[in-house]
Amino acid sequence: MKDVITEKLTRAFAPESLEVADESHLHAGHAGHRPGGETHFRLHIVSEAFRGKTRLERHRTINAALAEELAGGIHALAIHASAPGEGGRSAGP
Repeated sequence: MKDVITEKLTRAFAPESLEVADESHLHAGHAGHRPGGETHFRLHIVSEAFRGKTRLERHRTINAALAEELAGGIHALAIHASAPGEGGRSAGP
């Protein structure tokens, strides 16, 4: 699932930086958790595609890109989306 998320977001947003973390192990015993994980993810994405968009617009475009995964397995997705230079994570030197 992590690879699918990474591939879809890379195709949709051509990010300068993208980190996708499976945090399912932190939610064992909570709603939506399944054995084997791949239910709770956190992502940090920096893309020019987000410039001028509100936080809500950014989240909506990411949710649209991952609609199939959100409907069929991902229980929670924590999103940190920014445009380059906004103080989000960058690709480095």
